[in-house]
Amino acid sequence: MRAIQDFLELIKFEHTIFALPFAYLGMLLAAGGFPTFAQFFWITVAMAAARTVAMGFNRIADRAYDALNPRTANRPLITGAVSLRTAWIGTLTATGILALAAWLLSPMTLCLLPIALVFLFGYSFTKRFTWMSHFILGFTDGLAPVGAWVAIRGSLFTPQDLPAWILLAVVTVWIGGFDLIYACQDIYIDREIGIQSIPARFGIPAALHLSAISHIITILLLVELGILTGLGWPYWLGIIITAALLYWEHTLVSPRDLSRINMAFFNINSYISVTLFLSMLGALYIA
Repeated sequence: MRAIQDFLELIKFEHTIFALPFAYLGMLLAAGGFPTFAQFFWITVAMAAARTVAMGFNRIADRAYDALNPRTANRPLITGAVSLRTAWIGTLTATGILALAAWLLSPMTLCLLPIALVFLFGYSFTKRFTWMSHFILGFTDGLAPVGAWVAIRGSLFTPQDLPAWILLAVVTVWIGGFDLIYACQDIYIDREIGIQSIPARFGIPAALHLSAISHIITILLLVELGILTGLGWPYWLGIIITAALLYWEHTLVSPRDLSRINMAFFNINSYISVTLFLSMLGALYIA
């Protein structure tokens, strides 16, 4: 049990809350409400497994860099609380669970699984050669609602599948935007060890401005989604709350003060994902 707890700490399993509600958004929109229990269950399993794969491999791939960064040097894989063997076992086990869930959901989810795995394993390396890694991370998380949509609809390339692509764009710019904020705290060590990031390349003020622009685009895309799908007033209330939360997030950080970055990163973005899920649920069942 201790090993399991240490592995969950290694991958920050609680951060699954960022993307899981967006997988549910794709699920709810595709089904026009709640799908069957089996679909709901395996979508949840697939989402949790996919994030475990991504974070487990990220910790493995980045362990040399993490050891050099004072902020990450106490991670379980660096301190020895979790062995490299355990990290690999956990990551590969999650990969098998993800493949099982994809197989049980629909033939198309299984066909698209290799593409998802390329991003789940590959995004960890992008920070070595491109400062656009923030948005590649966002795109990888954005595959969650797309996967849930495909699991329900069994399609992705028809005009009726446009909401799935909008959700992909929403998650890409939303997560890319708040990852820009989070990366500001590592600007100096990133420059020293050669990690590519927008703060390290262009500075903290530029990164925070781009983050704000990304979150404005997020709201505009959510508005487009609401118009396209004809969702009712609870959804629009959710957008207003989301916009207020994003504004609050950006008031917490500045180039001169990054002390509240963890609150901006985890707390507020957790509120946003849950708010959007509940507002979508309300729009489908109340309005």
